[in-house]
Amino acid sequence: VQLQASGGGLVQAGGSLRLSCLASGNMISLNLMGWYRQAPEKQRELVATITSSGSTNYTDSAKGRFTISRDNAKNTVYLQMNSLKPEDTAVYYCMARIQTPPRSNYNYYWGQGTLVTVSS
Repeated sequence: VQLQASGGGLVQAGGSLRLSCLASGNMISLNLMGWYRQAPEKQRELVATITSSGSTNYTDSAKGRFTISRDNAKNTVYLQMNSLKPEDTAVYYCMARIQTPPRSNYNYYWGQGTLVTVSS
């Protein structure tokens, strides 16, 4: 199983970016998906999560500016980020809780991270 994140880049404050993360490999089911971020010299923090049925959860700083969504047919989760601020600068990691064969265990998987830089 592999998570491949993309969509990061350099954007000016007030701008927008859309991150994508594709899950691939031998999966039975793709459960919770989400995005975390880690700024320089800070701990990794939750940004947003979404269940397979579409229920979402956001950290306070993301509410009203970021939107998480997923396409279950494509095994992909998205993060639309609007009104970006310099403090949103971080490496963004996608996460997924995936059920895999042969024992149908659930495990958490992480993408490689994509850098988002917001200039002032």
